[in-house]
Amino acid sequence: MGRVVCTQCGQPYPEQGVPYRCVHCGGIYDFDSPPFFDRNALRHDLPGLWRFWGALALPAEARAFWLGEGNTPLVPQPFLGREVYLKLESLNPSGSYKDRGSAVLVSWLCARGVMEAVEDSSGNAGASFAAYAARAGLRAVVYVPESASGPKRLQIERYGATLIRVPGPRSAAAQAVLEAVQQGAVYASHAYLPFGLTGIATIAYEVWEQLGQRSPGTVIAPVGHGGLLLGVVRGFQALRQGGWISKLPYFVGVQAVACAPVVAAFEQRRGGEIPEVEERPTLAEGVRVRQPVRMEALLKEIASDQGTFLAIEELEIERAFLTLCRSGIYVEPTSALVWAALEHLNEQLPEPVVLIMTGSGLKYAS
Repeated sequence: MGRVVCTQCGQPYPEQGVPYRCVHCGGIYDFDSPPFFDRNALRHDLPGLWRFWGALALPAEARAFWLGEGNTPLVPQPFLGREVYLKLESLNPSGSYKDRGSAVLVSWLCARGVMEAVEDSSGNAGASFAAYAARAGLRAVVYVPESASGPKRLQIERYGATLIRVPGPRSAAAQAVLEAVQQGAVYASHAYLPFGLTGIATIAYEVWEQLGQRSPGTVIAPVGHGGLLLGVVRGFQALRQGGWISKLPYFVGVQAVACAPVVAAFEQRRGGEIPEVEERPTLAEGVRVRQPVRMEALLKEIASDQGTFLAIEELEIERAFLTLCRSGIYVEPTSALVWAALEHLNEQLPEPVVLIMTGSGLKYAS
C-alpha cells in the first residue's frame, strides 16, 4: 500500500494531527502509488465497499461506518448500437458517489480521534460528509455557496450538521472555511485530504466485477476537483498492477464550459499550473471549481494517448439531462455531462463504455 506524502517536498503525512496541506512546505498530500488490490483477499464478512478493506489504506483500529454505500448498479444503456453502461453512483445512501470517499475519510478521522470538523462543498460532498459524521458521532460544520441547490442544503441540516451559507461563488465558500481552519478547526476536506480516494477507487473494482472481470474500454466521469476520476484511474491501476487486467481504460474527464480549468490546462499542456478561468454559473454545479486540487495529479496520470478532457455548453447539458430523464435515469445535471461527452466522442471510444452517474436528480432544484 502506498504512503501519503507531500507531492512537493516528499515529506510523509504526520503521524498525529490532521493538516490539510503539508506542514513543511504547504504542498498537497497524496498517495505515492496506487492502492493494492487482491481479489483473493476480499473481506466477505464486511458489507458494500468495505469488503475491499485491504485496499482502503486505513489503520487497523479504524471502524467501518456503513450506511449502504457501494455495490451500485451497472445498467446497460442503449446508444446507437454501442455497448454502454451507466454506473449509478446516484444510488448511494446520500445520493452521490461522494459517499465512498466520505465513508473512508470519516473512518480515518475517527481513528485519529477527531470529534468535530469543518468542510466546504457545492452540496453533494457536504451532504455526504454530514451523513457519515452523524453516523460516527462527529460534529460537522459545512460551508456552502448560497447558490447551492435547496434540497442539498436541507439534507445537510437534516443530518444535524451546522450549515453556513456563504454569499458569492463556490470559491467564496472555500475561502470562508479556511478562516475557520486558521482559528483551529479540523478541515475534513474531501478535496485536500487524500484518504477518501481509496474509497472512490472501489468504483473501478465493482465495474470490473460487474463486467465479468474485464476492464471497460472507456470510462467517462465529471471533473470538479478531480478526485472522482483520479480515484477511478488509480483503482484500475491497482487492478493492472495486481495482474487482474492487462490494459487500462481510456479515460474522459468532463467539465462545463462555464468553468473548465482542467480542460484548459490539458489543451495547453501546462502541466499542474492552474490557468486563469472564469467561474460562471452552470447547471452542473458539482464541477464549478476554479482551482481544482487534484488537477496536477490528473494531468500526470492521463496522457493525451490515455484519455482526454472536454467541456460542455449549458444547452447541451440541459439536453443530455432531459434525455437521461426520459430513459428512466433521474440524475442531476452534473451527471448529464458524461452523456453529452459520449455524444461528442462516440465514434472514437473503445467499448464497453462506462459512464459514471454521480448524483441523484432528487437533489437538484432548477
